[in-house]
Amino acid sequence: MTIYRDEGIVLRTQKLGEADRIVTVLTRRTGRIRAVAKGVRKTRSKFGARLEPFTHVDLQLYERRSLDLISQAETIRPYGERLVADYPRYTAGVAMLEAAEKLTAEEREPSLRQFLLLVGGLRTLGDQTHDARLVLDAFLLRSLSVAGWAPALDECARCGGRAGIRGFSIPAGGALCLVCRVPGSATPTPETFGLMIALLRGAWEAADASDDRHRVECSGLVAAYLQWHLEHGIRSLRHVERSKSVEVPRTGPAPERS
Repeated sequence: MTIYRDEGIVLRTQKLGEADRIVTVLTRRTGRIRAVAKGVRKTRSKFGARLEPFTHVDLQLYERRSLDLISQAETIRPYGERLVADYPRYTAGVAMLEAAEKLTAEEREPSLRQFLLLVGGLRTLGDQTHDARLVLDAFLLRSLSVAGWAPALDECARCGGRAGIRGFSIPAGGALCLVCRVPGSATPTPETFGLMIALLRGAWEAADASDDRHRVECSGLVAAYLQWHLEHGIRSLRHVERSKSVEVPRTGPAPERS
């Protein structure tokens, strides 16, 4: 068996047999992998706590035909410690982990930019320097961009014009001008468009100064746009703490594309 090392963020775990777990990890070099951790559910396990979701770990693994085998695990940073006691940040973090898994569709396909985005997003959540909802939306917008699905925000998705941007259509790819606007398009405020652009570009001073009503509108558009592009919805988005005036789009089959 080939031995290799990699670092990664634990995305989720599932039980295997009486004492083992299958651990899903987004790694720096290998991409998303699933590996078996033997005996980690036993109370005497040496590294069971190091293989919990949100943990940034350094791993040694044996490569096998089916699931790889984790032989060593050392904690680099336990991001979960700062999140579990803060419900808005915890639910935002869970949504980030699920989105990171869904947006890396192929196992063992290197995705360094997605890995770095996830590390940066969890670090920012834990530092509590920005509103959790803003951090989540920034992460989702940038992850969509890395996946090749960035929405048009400052120009029309159809004609490329920058004047008269008023509508937002998910099937059309984002912002639409008055001429290209299609029936059923949303009508975000200019401030909401500005907030989405700020989050995508990392302009935190502008994002932090935004009004809550624009944050609510932004979150709804980002969640709907993300789930349109995924085969399966992000279930954890329904638990993210948001304003009572917004409804997070339900998970399920994506609307039929035209």
